[in-house]
Amino acid sequence: MLDTILITVLIVAICIALLGVGIILKGKFPNTHVSGNKALRKKGIGCVQSQDREAQKVNKRAIAEVEKQSNDEIN
Repeated sequence: MLDTILITVLIVAICIALLGVGIILKGKFPNTHVSGNKALRKKGIGCVQSQDREAQKVNKRAIAEVEKQSNDEIN
């Protein structure tokens, strides 16, 4: 039983070391964020947090009456 645990720990340690080699050679941690994916950017797919932040921005060109009316409808 102890042999199995030691072999497992050794295999996990080797895997972590090999993953670390890739990071060390590239000099940076890989970008796994949605915005870092070129194929998704081409399709116009972005991060939900970024899209929400963009939707929450106040439109400076909006007409005040329309904005007020939409706010009244929401409340």
